[in-house]
Amino acid sequence: MSSNTSVKTTARPGRTIAILLVSIIALFAIAFVQGASAVKLGLDLRGGTSVTLQPRIAAGESGKVTSEAIDQAVSIIRQRVNSLGVAESEVSSQGSGVNRQIVISVPGDTGRRVVELVGQTAELRFRQVLVEGAANATSLTGDTATTTLPAGVTAEAAAKFATLDCSLATSRQAGGGDDANAQIVACDRAGASKYVLSNAEVVGRDVSKATAAIDQQGAAGWYVSLSFNNDGTKKFGEITTRVVSLPTPQNQVAIVLDGLVVSAPRINEAIVSGNAQITGSFSQAEAQDLANVLKYGALPLAFDRGEVQQVSPTLGADQLRAGLLAGYLGLFLVVVYSMLYYRGLGLVSVGSLGVAAALVYVLFLLLGHWIGFTLTLAGIAGAIVSIGITADSFIVYFERLRDEVREGRSLRSAVESGWLRARHTIIVADLVSLIAAVLLYFFAVGGVRGFAFTLGLTTLVDLVVVFFFTKPLVTIMASRKFFNSGSAISGFSQKSLGIAPKTSTAKVGE
Repeated sequence: MSSNTSVKTTARPGRTIAILLVSIIALFAIAFVQGASAVKLGLDLRGGTSVTLQPRIAAGESGKVTSEAIDQAVSIIRQRVNSLGVAESEVSSQGSGVNRQIVISVPGDTGRRVVELVGQTAELRFRQVLVEGAANATSLTGDTATTTLPAGVTAEAAAKFATLDCSLATSRQAGGGDDANAQIVACDRAGASKYVLSNAEVVGRDVSKATAAIDQQGAAGWYVSLSFNNDGTKKFGEITTRVVSLPTPQNQVAIVLDGLVVSAPRINEAIVSGNAQITGSFSQAEAQDLANVLKYGALPLAFDRGEVQQVSPTLGADQLRAGLLAGYLGLFLVVVYSMLYYRGLGLVSVGSLGVAAALVYVLFLLLGHWIGFTLTLAGIAGAIVSIGITADSFIVYFERLRDEVREGRSLRSAVESGWLRARHTIIVADLVSLIAAVLLYFFAVGGVRGFAFTLGLTTLVDLVVVFFFTKPLVTIMASRKFFNSGSAISGFSQKSLGIAPKTSTAKVGE
């Protein structure tokens, strides 16, 4: 027996659609105001920089270049790259044994700066200053006739101090590799001074947090603020307490990064709070990059920069055209199928796909500006797959709606009852896609993460469009005579629904 039980209609579907459309327009306005006028493209689509890092092997230290050390370096560099945003950069290792190299590929014009950032070893040491001299000084005291060594300085350090010329650029090549348990002779970054420094008492692993900040009151400019862990707080307190009463320069503690002295401040009072600052006339970019590097610890090896290549965008342009052509073709086929099979109801599919495309596009613009999201060929593939996901949502609802009409409900009633039954299936299906996207994003690397990110984003967009556009639009259309009358091109005619026309019979008496 047919049922015409009424189902409560969703209130004000027109207002729901209007809110969604106004929201999309507002997002485009935000993108315009913030200057996000074009989608950022990844390395494979617009070119970029590719660089090879070769482990630096000192005499007798080939044993340090192990698979474990290379893998650890790849992991740290990848963390640094990812911390800069969803930029679709790729970090991988090639070769075997001591010949293993790390290859970093970064899209866009900023590739060189990123490559410089991720290649830093970031070996941070806090060392007491024993001797400070001019860049090309040849004796510890400035008096070549004096051969007595200052207290605590070894003969080996004195000999190196005499021969090291910090005015030469080659002497200021950062690279770490200094022994934390031994005295060292080091230049400052500007090449103006050189130092004999004691063994390191506080090291990078004692740092728990690093942030870039600017001095709002003084003229110090940008600096890096450090917070130490419990061990580091204790050790830093001990060294500052010990040197505070010593004469200059022994009352200075040098901050050494990758073998170069960043600054060597005089200690005026013991610092036991567990906080310190690295100053050194940093620019904003330099301070932010240094803080970012320190967050993830030191690389286990020092690296020399090998071959640097500029990736041409020519091939990427061809790939982009091919990807867009595939997307347009898929979209066209979905639209044609919807119009041929669902007829008038197919207009809902066309409108919903258009709204989804606009929402995805403006999100690409904004995410590119906010978090550095870049679209790659893998990302385009994720967007193309999402066309099918969105179409599946329409089909689930439309087929449930048509089933309700076949069972004898009026179109208005079928719209609501069909939605109640279809939305659970739509949510579950999209949830499966979201779970797959999240797992891929967190456990995959390279281009696969771009595919996962785009797939997850477009799946969320599908849910928004289905709930706030597709369903309200169908509710509005169901109230129109064109669809209620069962027109041949409405999608709800008896022929479209597969309902046999009723035939009247008359009983003939004999």
